[in-house]
Amino acid sequence: MSDDARTGGFAGRLGAHPESAEDGSARMTFEVTDEHLNPAGTLHGGVLATLVDTAMGLAVRTTTDEGEVPATSQLTVTYLRPGTPGSLEVTARLRTRGEHLTICEADVEQEGKALAHAVATFALLER
Repeated sequence: MSDDARTGGFAGRLGAHPESAEDGSARMTFEVTDEHLNPAGTLHGGVLATLVDTAMGLAVRTTTDEGEVPATSQLTVTYLRPGTPGSLEVTARLRTRGEHLTICEADVEQEGKALAHAVATFALLER
């Protein structure tokens, strides 16, 4: 599967690179450039939200059946410190899987420091 397909298209075009996705977890890397910065000169919060949502979606998809499609129904991102140009890593893991809902969490780190923590609920839809 191509990186673009694995990241749902948009995140791949943004520059997200999935590194691994298996057994309810996923890891992605991202290179922050000037085009990803807000007017304050730090990483735009919407980029971080896209990255954690995408990584958690990848983690959930490692546990779904052929006919199930995970859809984000709730996303909470806690921004801990501003991101700057350079590499960052997103790790996601499934926390609880129910019959129709799955809960995941993700962390974003840059240079060994936490930038954000996120929790999301995914609805498992039938195709």
